[in-house]
Amino acid sequence: MTAQHDAPLDSLTYEQARDQLVSVVSQLETGGTPLEESIALWERGEALAARCEDLLNGAQKRLDAARQKSQG
Repeated sequence: MTAQHDAPLDSLTYEQARDQLVSVVSQLETGGTPLEESIALWERGEALAARCEDLLNGAQKRLDAARQKSQG
């Protein structure tokens, strides 16, 4: 993994996390990586997926709050 892929998850935007996740999935699908590296990629992918989900949930909450405010 590159230094970019080792960036702390909480510093990543949704787009950065999504792009890294796509890269991780591609590497895993291609195969040919040693077992330990594959495990590290899998773990990073799981963490990136969770980061994306957290950011999407936060965006949904903001939208819901804005809708309530405009209706209320």
